[in-house]
Amino acid sequence: MLSRRTAMLTALAASTLQIERTLAQNAPTAPQGSAASPITVLQVKRRTIEVNGKSASVLGVSQPDGTQGLVTKVGQQFRVRLENQLDVPTLIHWHGMTPPWQQDGVPGISGPPVAPGGSAEYDFPLRFGGTFWMHSHQGLQEQEQLAAPLIIHDDRDRTGQQEVVVLLSDFSFTPAEQIFESLRKAGPMAGMAPTPTPAAAKPSAMAGMNMPAAAAKPAASSMGTMAGMNMPSAATKPAAGAMGAMGGGGKAAPPDLNDVKYDAFLANDRTLADPEVISVEPGGTILLRVINGSSMSSYHLSLGALNGELIAVDGFRVKPVIGRRFPITVAQRLDIRIKIPRKPAAHPILAILEGERSQTGVILKAGGAPVSRIPDKAAAASPALTLDLERSLRATRPLAPRKAHRVHQVDLTGEMVGYVWSINGVPWTKDVPPLAVAKGERVELVFQNRTLMPHPMHLHGHEFQVVEINGKRFPGAVRDTVLVTPGARVVVAFDANNPGYWAMHCHLLYHMDAGMFTTVRYV
Repeated sequence: MLSRRTAMLTALAASTLQIERTLAQNAPTAPQGSAASPITVLQVKRRTIEVNGKSASVLGVSQPDGTQGLVTKVGQQFRVRLENQLDVPTLIHWHGMTPPWQQDGVPGISGPPVAPGGSAEYDFPLRFGGTFWMHSHQGLQEQEQLAAPLIIHDDRDRTGQQEVVVLLSDFSFTPAEQIFESLRKAGPMAGMAPTPTPAAAKPSAMAGMNMPAAAAKPAASSMGTMAGMNMPSAATKPAAGAMGAMGGGGKAAPPDLNDVKYDAFLANDRTLADPEVISVEPGGTILLRVINGSSMSSYHLSLGALNGELIAVDGFRVKPVIGRRFPITVAQRLDIRIKIPRKPAAHPILAILEGERSQTGVILKAGGAPVSRIPDKAAAASPALTLDLERSLRATRPLAPRKAHRVHQVDLTGEMVGYVWSINGVPWTKDVPPLAVAKGERVELVFQNRTLMPHPMHLHGHEFQVVEINGKRFPGAVRDTVLVTPGARVVVAFDANNPGYWAMHCHLLYHMDAGMFTTVRYV
């Protein structure tokens, strides 16, 4: 069954074709007398991986030789031919890139999907380097592991420095459409009871509502904001309209995490039952590039006994931060430089699921050290992600100081009953007008989370800078995806320097498909 957003975008694709005729941007060509960059072929096809000892059929995007994703260099042209070898339409979004809008890879916004057996070509300049990724924006294909790294080398890649890329993902044997349908049918008010019980085990707290046990095991969650309730602005606590905030003693309810209970968490397509073991040089230096390609899951990245130097987020450099543990929400990336000790040893790099004990990761093996089995459960549940690190990050190349020409209030709203998520109280449809922007403006987006769930917010086609958290202004990180925790107010600024028709949405896949999605459009 198609989700509401997918059906709307499919219907919109035909009208987008007409828009392309009026706003078309020709793909750039190589300067006269220079050789054009070669075209890289990327094929979208079905593949098989092993999860928990069972064979799993998933999707992937790779080159003809099997290389997952793409590694290239800053300053070159991004010249790609995407071939769809599936029996259904698909389209790939180049996450974090700033292409002409028709090449952004969002069905119904930037253009129609690629038909089965069809292909599409992309050609645009790579104006900055870093750690990026590619993933499907067609329906719920991202949940089927249709994602891969997109690495753009630049001068941060030191001579003799080994590079380790880790793509994190969440996995379920339950089809994505069934997960989504289960979420829409189940809506227990977790904030009303300390220990939620599956609907099949005892009567629902909401008598009269049909709340079957979900085959996909959706996690118990809160109501979110409810129509008709007073919802005052809340900068430092969950909005009053959130059911879970109505706890006794005046205490704010804990955040509501992990809508979906997954069968496994993967690092480079593998669990800790059979992790990837990566040989590294004792005494050498590595650049660890971590991509959270999960559909719904955020993590605490643990380096164990190693000290890491965080040098970039979402591809953009920050003033170095030394640590052994870093938060990473859905769609974000971390670049961490690590000095490997000279003594032979095995160094687990683990991603521990936010709010739970589940973990995944890879093993860095220095020298001839033995590799011990790492359990897939941490000793204790991890806490919820916070904005503490975000507050401390400082861009090495911040946006030029300018006063904002335009400010948009973006309230993040929703209800668990019916699983409806929205922006400014309105689930997205093709009739929702885009946010008004004019070319050349400095624009600020004020994200106010009025739910008990965290939302990683992503703007297509632009990088932005975090400039305020809960009323405190600061020159934060430049990035493309920012976490907005329950009740928080996060302000980002961007320059309207890439005209077109762009998506902006929560990067939790099922939240996006349930309506927490909007657009920005300017010429």
